[in-house]
Amino acid sequence: MHIRRVPFDHPDAVKLNDEVQAEYDVRYGDGGDATELAASDFAPPNGLYLVAYDEADVPIASGGWRRQDANEEGNLDGDAELKRMFVTEPARGRGLARRILAALEEDARAAGRVRMVLETGTKQPEAVALYRSSGYDPCDKFGYYRFHAESLCFAKDLRSPRD
Repeated sequence: MHIRRVPFDHPDAVKLNDEVQAEYDVRYGDGGDATELAASDFAPPNGLYLVAYDEADVPIASGGWRRQDANEEGNLDGDAELKRMFVTEPARGRGLARRILAALEEDARAAGRVRMVLETGTKQPEAVALYRSSGYDPCDKFGYYRFHAESLCFAKDLRSPRD
C-alpha cells in the first residue's frame, strides 16, 4: 500500500468521495454530507488531500485537512479540519485510516496549524473509536452540522510539548 498527495478533484479522490457519500446516505438517510468543499480547500499550504492505493494501484482510502480559522461556524484560529476520511469496505481493518490520519496531522502541524478538528456522527462508531484512540477529545461543536443532534466533534492539540 502506498499513499499519494492528490488534488481533491482528482478522479480517484472523486471516486472515493462518491463512495463515502453513499455510505453516509445509508447510515443517516440524508443524501450524504452537505458541507461545502472545494478543491482549493485542500491545496497546500492551506490543506492536503491523500489517497491510499493497494498493490494493484486501486484507490482504497482517502482523507484530507483544510485550514480553518475563527469563523461563524465555531472554528478557532489555527484549526485544521479533517475531512473525508474513508476506507473502502474490503480494505478495512488494516490500519489505513490510522496511517492517513497520522500523515495528515504531521502535514497540518508542519503548516503551522495548532489543532486538528473533525466532525463525525453517532452512526459512525468505528470513526469515533479511531479518533478517541488517536488522542482526540470531544470539543465544542462547529461546522455545518453543529446544531444536529447526531453530530459529534473532536479535537487534538497538534503542538508538541516543547511549544
